[in-house]
Amino acid sequence: MLKRLNTLGPGILVAAAFIGPGTVTACTLAGANFGYTLLWALLFATLATIVLQEMSARLGTITQQGLGDALYSAFQGSIFKWPLITIILLAIFGGNAAYEAGNLAGAAIGVEALTGSNPWVVKLSIIAVASFGLFVLWRGSYAAIERILIALVMVMCLAFLLTFFVVRPDLLSMLNGVTRPQIPQGSLMTVVALIGTTVVPYNLFLHAAAAKSRWQGAADLSAARTDTVLSIGLGGIVAILIASTAAASIYAQALSVQNAADMALQFEPLFGSLSKYLLGIGLFAAGLSSAITAPLATGYAVTEILQIKGGVKSSAFRLISSSIILIGASLAVTDIKPLKLIVMAQFTNGLILPIVACFLLYALNQRKILGDYANGHLANSLGTIVVLLTAALGARSIMASLNFL
Repeated sequence: MLKRLNTLGPGILVAAAFIGPGTVTACTLAGANFGYTLLWALLFATLATIVLQEMSARLGTITQQGLGDALYSAFQGSIFKWPLITIILLAIFGGNAAYEAGNLAGAAIGVEALTGSNPWVVKLSIIAVASFGLFVLWRGSYAAIERILIALVMVMCLAFLLTFFVVRPDLLSMLNGVTRPQIPQGSLMTVVALIGTTVVPYNLFLHAAAAKSRWQGAADLSAARTDTVLSIGLGGIVAILIASTAAASIYAQALSVQNAADMALQFEPLFGSLSKYLLGIGLFAAGLSSAITAPLATGYAVTEILQIKGGVKSSAFRLISSSIILIGASLAVTDIKPLKLIVMAQFTNGLILPIVACFLLYALNQRKILGDYANGHLANSLGTIVVLLTAALGARSIMASLNFL
């Protein structure tokens, strides 16, 4: 899968990874529940993603190493080597397991939109998608199927774009939502989820691995940066369109979102009775595609950090990737409502992000690895701002959940 997507550029890989069921769900709920007021969080998340992914792309392009390889080299000789590696592995493994649960639940929501809210059908669809993921990792080739799935996801994104112009969101309200940060009562978890679904921690490992395959050194750095900015910027625009469409349709009519059928209401002005089928197929495709990406990223991260050789064909890589699918499926088939599970998964990633970002900054300041292409003052300042803001939001959210606020 990674090799095929590299022909489009690593930035496309990252954008495709975060425009999944989690993004569609979190953005729809943000717009449906809070109107345009949380658009600023999506703008911040998009800019933060560009900042961090540029570092990952630069690392892979210049050093021809993955982020896991770079961290292993940076920690070499330190007495804190294994404690730090353990922290990284726990964060990546735990976060990706939660993210995988959200991906599988997203595919299940697509089935729910098509067949109705039958708990057994939803659970069987989760098991089927998880089984497909295991088959691909162990035996199959995902390239041909993936192209079909990405095409279906793009159709859904195009539907959001067309619906955006039909429902005509209030452009002044959109501008205020983007430029005036505020956190309405009850929206804190949604804010963290919006950031967690856009600035995906595992993408930092995936992007470096993709960049070292696509780009060959300093001469390609400009192309790598352009690819990153354009691809992720486009993904961020899609996310803002989704939230704005929900704000102009669902929120404007004072409707609530409890299931996939409610999410499909935003398409009705343009697609009428076909709305649920469009959303269902798009969410199923997004969930199925993303259900492969998270396990693969985990496999790359863990094998690089532990210096396990053999690549995607090794037994260790396959076992690590498979364990993410199995844990994610176990979480997804619980009695937790799929919409709630997806938001919780994005929320978990939002909490883990500052940890992974800190280690990324550490790796990008290793001049023995990057030389003149190590982080400068501007990159470190921007990276630090991202870490501090996401950490503050995460800490406040944890305290709020413990009834300290």
